[in-house]
Order: sequence, then structure tokens, then C-alpha cells
Amino acid sequence: MVHSAILQRQFDWPVINLGFSGNGKMEPEMARLLAELDPSIYVLDCLPNMVADEIRARVEPFVKILRQHHPSTPIVLVEDRTMPAAQFIEGQMEYYHLKDRAELKAAYNRLTVAGFTNIYYIPGDQLLGDDGEGTTDGSHPNDLGFMRQAHVFATVLGPILDNLKNKSQQP
Repeated sequence: MVHSAILQRQFDWPVINLGFSGNGKMEPEMARLLAELDPSIYVLDCLPNMVADEIRARVEPFVKILRQHHPSTPIVLVEDRTMPAAQFIEGQMEYYHLKDRAELKAAYNRLTVAGFTNIYYIPGDQLLGDDGEGTTDGSHPNDLGFMRQAHVFATVLGPILDNLKNKSQQP
């Protein structure tokens, strides 16, 4: 019931989920390895594993490496999900969400201003919903949380995939 599997079924499009169990930190070595693949879309959902300084230092170089090898492949940057208890725990929203999101958004903006195209952005504020029912432990999504994430991802990925299907059907 992970969101990537839900999306694969929904769009009938193959998905390779390279979840690194807390180790996805956008190192340049990983970008070079991912650049060897030939995906339809790159979805970069690494913020749960990173802090603001890492985001500031790594997102743009990572995207630039992918773009060198795949000039037109869509790249989707995903914010971290909002932890349900963040509104109740002093400092958690600031530490875990606002700083990290601001760094990712700034990197996205710098890339687009620099002329990078086919770059998309998924905000994290609704990935789990706002009722506190989308996680098993206040952080990790349960089935409901993954369904909600899939729904939010689909709003961005659906039009991209439709465009890719239309291009592949043109003579």
C-alpha cells in the first residue's frame, strides 16, 4: 500500500521505488547512478532524510547532474510531509518543516530562474491529511497516509504522464 505502488496501479505505469530507508540524502554519487537510468520521470522525495544545510548544498547539484544526462525528463521535488503532532510540539514545525521546505523551495526557484524546465514541486502540507489519522507513529504513513500521498502526487504526476503518453503516440 505504499504510495508508489498505488500510483503504479492507478496510472498503469511501471514504477521503480528506490526508497533508501532513511539514507536518501541526494549525494552526487547517487545522482550519477540515477542518471544511468532512463526513467519517464524522476521523483525526488528525500526531505525526510535531510536537514536544511544538506538541502541547501545538495538539491541543485543533484538536479543538475540528472539534467546533464536527461535534458527533458521531468523532475519532481517533494517536500517532507507535515507530522501530525507538529502543531502541538513546540519547535517541531519550525525545525522539521519550515526550514527544510524553505530550502527546497529556494532551490526550486533558483533552478527555474536559471532556466531549468520540466521541474515540478509537491508541497508537503497535505501529504498525510490534517486529521492525525495518516500515520502509524506520528511520522511514518499508514495505509490511509499512503493513499493520501498518492492522491497528492497524482495531481502532479497525472498531467505529466498524460503528456508523455500523448508524445509517444504522435507519429
